[in-house]
Amino acid sequence: MQLFIGNQNYSSWSLRAWLIFSQFKLDVEVTKLKLFTDEFYKTLADITPTAKVPTLVDGEVTVWDSLAIFEYVNEQYLQGKAWPSNVTERAKARSIAAEMHSGFFDLRNELPMNIRALRKVDLSVGALSDIARIDAMWAEQVAQYPDGWLFGEWSIVDAMYAPVALRFQTYGVELSKGAAAYQQKVLASASLQQWLEEASKETDIVEEDEAGEAV
Repeated sequence: MQLFIGNQNYSSWSLRAWLIFSQFKLDVEVTKLKLFTDEFYKTLADITPTAKVPTLVDGEVTVWDSLAIFEYVNEQYLQGKAWPSNVTERAKARSIAAEMHSGFFDLRNELPMNIRALRKVDLSVGALSDIARIDAMWAEQVAQYPDGWLFGEWSIVDAMYAPVALRFQTYGVELSKGAAAYQQKVLASASLQQWLEEASKETDIVEEDEAGEAV
């Protein structure tokens, strides 16, 4: 398998897709492309119709979009264990993952992932509402699974929210006790630490993702 990703400092969707391979120790060749460059678009032109990352190529199969990559890998290589085994919990996990996939636009627009930075931004009412919803969601799951991931064992839903934990750190977002505990679990995980180490070696600046003012 070959996974195409973007700059690790900025590409939140690349991180999400990469995490499932890291967490389950699946063999994959990672190709990193610099965002918004001629090389980026030229490389992806004949691979994916969207010319976006992440994109997974597995033999004759090409999968683009993080959630689609999750589902493909989960079915083909993980016997379904990347979602909770209980049907009720699995339905809830999928719903929470879908919230991140298709929503929280104010949060995503105003707080772009920027791992190397510490920034200050003035948040809109919409972004504050997004933060409150995520805080409540994380706190609820932590209350159910103390010291665990959102559904006890690591799952796709944890990959969906990992970049949010990084965003909250970059922009100094204060969280409730339970949500903050989950954030720290994410940040301390071995997979994320590896990603952070690799991101720290990058020097490229993507101006579109340099929001707010440096702290």
